Amino acid sequence: MGDGIEIKVISAPPSTVDADQQQQRQRRRRREEGEATTTTARAFTPFKKRVSWLIPGFIVANVIFFIVIMYVNDCPKKSNSCVGNFLGRFSFQPMKENPLLGPTSTTLEKMGALQVDNVSHHHQVWRLFTCIWLHAGVFHVLANMFSLVFIGIRLEEEFGFARVGLIYVMSGIGGSLSSALFIQAGISVGASGALFGLLGSMLSELITNWSLYANKLATLLTLLFIIILNLAMGILPHVDNFAHLGGFISGFLLGFVFLMRPQFGYVNQKYAPPEYSTSSTKPKHKTYQYVLWGISLVLVIIGFVVGLVLLLKGVDLNDYCHWCHYLSCVPTSKWSCNSRVSCESIQTGNQLNLTCSSNGKSEMYSVLDSSTLQLQQLCSQLCS
Repeated sequence: MGDGIEIKVISAPPSTVDADQQQQRQRRRRREEGEATTTTARAFTPFKKRVSWLIPGFIVANVIFFIVIMYVNDCPKKSNSCVGNFLGRFSFQPMKENPLLGPTSTTLEKMGALQVDNVSHHHQVWRLFTCIWLHAGVFHVLANMFSLVFIGIRLEEEFGFARVGLIYVMSGIGGSLSSALFIQAGISVGASGALFGLLGSMLSELITNWSLYANKLATLLTLLFIIILNLAMGILPHVDNFAHLGGFISGFLLGFVFLMRPQFGYVNQKYAPPEYSTSSTKPKHKTYQYVLWGISLVLVIIGFVVGLVLLLKGVDLNDYCHWCHYLSCVPTSKWSCNSRVSCESIQTGNQLNLTCSSNGKSEMYSVLDSSTLQLQQLCSQLCS
């Protein structure tokens, strides 16, 4: 038709259509490869962080145990000058008796504190475990729990609850063993041995996984500074540095046993995509890691067995090591480290007057029910 509208369909040359289709296929292929690479990268998490729940559970347990101890202590029945009377039976012993705001030593012994005579002669070995869950006062439990937050949670996130929990408990028992073999008088409580065990395991973990760290020297020097500083504070009087040393050595050896990581070459090969796989197989661990693992395991077993046997026989290692007592306390002009002290006591009603035989200091205490262990504790504080 002459006046009609003519519609022309212009088709692209075959070569142009093929080029467009080829470009679309290439874009689709690159997109699929990118998604596959992203998926592989996301899956490549050999050292993924875990959720920490055991260490927070330990913290809650320690706080609950301390509350129970204060309930059992019931200061108003023992003294007329309790600290925090508004707390009722949860109030604290007078500062003269317990400057850490806590119970009497008699209550702590009743609740499971480490007392060498009870372990050696009455075979109450369970005290090596129970004492690490008890604390002498508010300041004591707060200091240990804050330390546990900063040390324990990071380790549990890295290595899981099972390994960190084993190191914590076994280091605590190792610290208790060391304390009982060197300190025969008084009682011992606290989680310090377990905490130093975690510090020791951090050091051995750094050593055994040395090739995985980027800033090796800086990490090592920082960790050594923290460890030396904390151990140095143990030379002060009334600080059980033998528990610290025993826990640290136990944790140091246990770190080689439980915190050994695979080498990066092995992990990289294991999680690499199939097209990047090689015929040669990388070893999972290095030879020195296996050597340290075996030596540490043997030393841990020997140490615990020999230590327990000596304790049950009532051996005092100070008789065989005459300088070892300096590891726990260094005497100065400001304080004395003599643990064998004596006091003269005069009790009239609920008023107890103690006089130290060595320095002549005298102090009046208000006690309703005094035991031999409590008198020894008061005398030790008065003479120091």
